[in-house]
Order: sequence, then C-alpha cells, then structure tokens
Amino acid sequence: MGGGAEQPAERSSAAGAPEARRGTRARHEALLALLRAGTTNVPELAAGLGVSPSTVRRDLGRLTRDRKVARTYGGAVVPEAFHERPVAESALVRRQAKEAIAAAAHALVPENGAVFVDAGTSCAALARRLAAAVPAARGLVVTRGLETAAALAEAPELDVVLLGGSVRRLSHGLVGPLTELALDRLSFAVAFLGADAVDPARGIGEPTLEETAVKERVAARSHRVAVLADATKLSVPAPAWARLPPGWTLITDADAPRWVDARCEEESVPLIRASPLVRASGAGL
Repeated sequence: MGGGAEQPAERSSAAGAPEARRGTRARHEALLALLRAGTTNVPELAAGLGVSPSTVRRDLGRLTRDRKVARTYGGAVVPEAFHERPVAESALVRRQAKEAIAAAAHALVPENGAVFVDAGTSCAALARRLAAAVPAARGLVVTRGLETAAALAEAPELDVVLLGGSVRRLSHGLVGPLTELALDRLSFAVAFLGADAVDPARGIGEPTLEETAVKERVAARSHRVAVLADATKLSVPAPAWARLPPGWTLITDADAPRWVDARCEEESVPLIRASPLVRASGAGL
C-alpha cells in the first residue's frame, strides 16, 4: 500500500522536471534578450524578469559557463560573434552606452588642431556632440563616414571635410585609393576610430583589409588615437586586424568585462570606462 501511494508523486516529479527545464530555458532567453537590449546590471535584470537577484546571478553563472555571456562589474553583456551590421541596425543597439562613450571621447577633443572622426555609430554620437557643443565647436574635422559628416555639417563653425573613396554598403564608410590619397595630405591632433572588434593586443578588428588599411593610415598620421568601442566589441574574433601605434587609448562603457583592465595594462593601452550619462556635456573643439 505504501509503495503504491508514492507512485503518483514520482510521476508528478518526473513530469515537473521537463516543465522546470522549459521554464529555465525561457527565462535564460528572456535574460539574453534584456542583455542584448542594453539592460546589464543585476537589479534591473531581476526587475525585468520578475525574479530575485540571486536567481539572476545563478542564471548568469550558467550562461557564463556556456560562454553565452561575459560577466561585468555588477552584471553581464552578450559578446557578439563577428557580424557587421548595417549602420541603421547598429544605431539601435546599446545606444546609451554609445552616448556615454561619445561623452568621454568629447573630453579628449583638443582646442586646436585637426580632428579625425571615423564612420560608425559611436563616432556619429561624438559628431552630434561636437555639432551641439556650447560654446560652438571650431576647427577642422575630417571624416570618412556619411552619417558622421551629416551630423558634423550641423555645426556652422566647423570646417568639415568628407574624404573621397568607395562607399561600403553596410557601414557607409569610405575606403580605397582615393581615401588613402587624401589621408596622405593630412595630419591630426587626435583621431577617434570606430571598430567592429577590439583587442588590446591586436588592435582593431574589421571585416575587410580595405578597412584596416584606412584605420592604420589614419592612426599613423595622428598624434593621439582613441578607439570608441562598447563592451560587446571586446575580443570578438575578426577577419582582419589593424595594428595601432603604442599608447592608443580605448574608450569603452562601464559594462566592459572585468578582464579588460588587466589586458590594457599589460599592453600599455590607456583605458577609459565611460560612466553612465546623467546629463549631456559639451566641451568645445
């Protein structure tokens, strides 16, 4: 009699196990979706999922072991496999992080000297800051990005130069012999470069050798080089890499993985972690 009474409970437990696994998988997918949308810290993730912070930490531990996320200070991000997004799609990803990076980069803009601002959405965010600067930004700004040039053109006091060349369909960045020919006649106090991937040891990862050639040429003609890259771009594998001169600066967001500090120190790469924005800032060119 006792053995028979236990069988329904056993069946119920067996039936509940797949249900629990489905629930965990669904929660993991929802967690990954929140991370991709830019929610990265544990309390906000817990609130978004309607679970406790301890559950989120446990889930992040599992996803980290499965190499689906990279842990950061107080949360996690989803590292990207190398994938060159169309610029319009990229503009919708991690917008707050890119605005924070642009604000940190803006503080490096010198009062005098030509500045290069690359193609890409983080660089376009910097261009918008330059255009909206009070007092008005002044000086020569050179770019190879269509969206960057359009943003800079809104600043009446800036002398904006758009390099010639072939337009890459996804990034809207200019590349090729005409781009390189123009760069050979210019030099920059500081160059702000975008990236599809970044590694403190290897430099900037890009989809084509044409892209890396332009990045290296700009860097070689610049007194200072700063790379603008949000946390998802760090140590992503890439088809081609641009070597950068010693002492280049990495500007990333507060969600950058924990290991990046040590790696940058090992490679003598100054690291700036952009703080989350409270209000917009504006320093002149």
